[in-house]
Amino acid sequence: MDAPNLTLKPSEAPKGAQSKLFEPLSIANGKMTLKHRVVHAPLTRNRGVPLKESTPEDPNRIWVPDELVTEYYSQRTTDGGLLISEGIPPSLKSNGMPGVPGLFAPEHLKGWEKVVKAVHDKGGIFYAQLWHAGRTTVQQLTGSPTVSASVSPIEGDVYSHHPPPFSSTPVLYRDFPPEELSEQGIKDTIGEFVAAAKMALDAGFDGIEVHGGNGYLPEQFLNDNINKRTDAYGGTPEKRCRFPLELMTALAEAIGPEKCAIRLSPFGLFNQTRGTQRIETWSYLCRELKRTIPNLSYIHFIEPRFEQFHSYAEKDEFIKSWGLAPDSISLDLFREIMGDTPFFTAGGWNQDNSWGVIESGKYDAIAYGRHFLANPDFVERLKDGKPMNKYDRSRFYGPFPDDREVGYTDYPYSSDMESCAEAASQRVEI
Repeated sequence: MDAPNLTLKPSEAPKGAQSKLFEPLSIANGKMTLKHRVVHAPLTRNRGVPLKESTPEDPNRIWVPDELVTEYYSQRTTDGGLLISEGIPPSLKSNGMPGVPGLFAPEHLKGWEKVVKAVHDKGGIFYAQLWHAGRTTVQQLTGSPTVSASVSPIEGDVYSHHPPPFSSTPVLYRDFPPEELSEQGIKDTIGEFVAAAKMALDAGFDGIEVHGGNGYLPEQFLNDNINKRTDAYGGTPEKRCRFPLELMTALAEAIGPEKCAIRLSPFGLFNQTRGTQRIETWSYLCRELKRTIPNLSYIHFIEPRFEQFHSYAEKDEFIKSWGLAPDSISLDLFREIMGDTPFFTAGGWNQDNSWGVIESGKYDAIAYGRHFLANPDFVERLKDGKPMNKYDRSRFYGPFPDDREVGYTDYPYSSDMESCAEAASQRVEI
C-alpha cells in the first residue's frame, strides 16, 4: 500500500535531476556529506547463509553475510549515496527471523567487512541498522527465552517465522509469551547493542541506526498496550521512553553521537503496537534525544499514513481512538522538535510522489525500500525518469536455500533492458 502524496503542489515541483533530492546533504554532525538524498532503506530479506549444517538435534541459529549479500549492496551503491543495512540482531536472542545475519560472532565481522568494503569501493556510505525483535521471536529460533518490556504476548492466530528444523508445524506467538526484562536484563541488552555497534565500526560501517519502530523491542517499551511495567521503565510516557533513551545515550558514549541514528514509527500499528498517548510519548522522546544527544547523525521516521499490513480504514479507527484526526496527523511536530538534525522519511515513496518533498522543507532525505530492491540502479532511474522494474513480493523474505539470488540480485538494470530492446529492434529490422 503506497502512501498518499504529501508534497506541496507536486505538479509544479521540479523533477528528476532538478529536484533537491539530488543535492548534497550533510549528516553525522557535518562529518559526512551525501551527494544526493535518495537513501536505501533497511530491508530484511533473509539471504544470509547458515554458519553450520543444521540438524533437528543441533539446529543452526546463526547466519552470516556472504558474496551474494555483498553483491546486493554493491549493486545498489552510488557515489556519495547512503545505504542503511537490513536489520542486524546484536545478539543471538534478539534475532526474529531465520536467515538474518547478525553482529555478535567473529564470522559476522569477517562477513560484513567484505560487504562494507564493496560499498566503500564504489564511494557509498553505509550504516548498520541494529534490530532487536523483542517479543516478535520465539525460543525455538533463538534457543533463548523471548524478552520484552512486559509479559505481553502477541495475540491471536499470529505465527512466528521459522521453518524446520526449528519446528515442523507453525508456532503461535501467543503460546510462548515473553519474559519481562529485569533492570539487569535491560542493562545487559544495552551492553549487547553497544558491543554490536563497536563491531559494526570494526567491520567498517560508517555508523549505526537503531530500529526503534515497527513494534520491535524499543517500541515495545514505548507502547502502553505492551509495556505494563510499574517501575522506572513504565507507567507514564516519560518512563516508557527511558529504555530507548538509555540505549541511545550508551551508544553515543561508546561510538560517538555523530555515528548514531534511530528509526521511529510514532503512528505505527505493526506487530500489534496499539499504545495510546502517541503525541505525548514520541514528542517527549524526541525532545530528550535532541537535548541529551544533540549531534545525532540523523533521525529516520516512517510516514504516519503508511502501514505495511493495515488498511487506511482500520488505521483511521485507531487514530480516532487516540483522540486524533486521521487527516491531520503528520511528522511536523517531530521535525520542529529535532531542529537541525537531518530528518529522513520512509514509507510509500515512489517515482511519482517524491517531487517537491525536499523543497517543502518537511524532510531532508527520502528512504526507499521495495523500489530500491527491484531496481539496482534506482537512483539513476529516479533521476532520469526511466521506467521502474516491478518488485516480486513473493521473494521478499527467505530463506531460499536453493535460489537465493532470485528476487534479490537478479533484477535487471535499465541499461540491460535498453540493450535487449535495441537488440530486439535490430532483429526485427533484419
